[in-house]
Amino acid sequence: MTPEEKKTAEKMTAVKAAWDKAPAGPKKDNALKHYQAAEKANTAKDNAVANKELDAASRALS
Repeated sequence: MTPEEKKTAEKMTAVKAAWDKAPAGPKKDNALKHYQAAEKANTAKDNAVANKELDAASRALS
């Protein structure tokens, strides 16, 4: 695993934990869409898109 892949994996874990703690509602639903897009990008080994989606998910939760 490259350092960039490791960073993305750590970010995914952090965003997932924040999502799990968030109260139900439209913000959480929106964040889930971005998180799922990040998972898809991560599977395709597209770290740039995965990180962009993770950032969007974090913003949606705040």
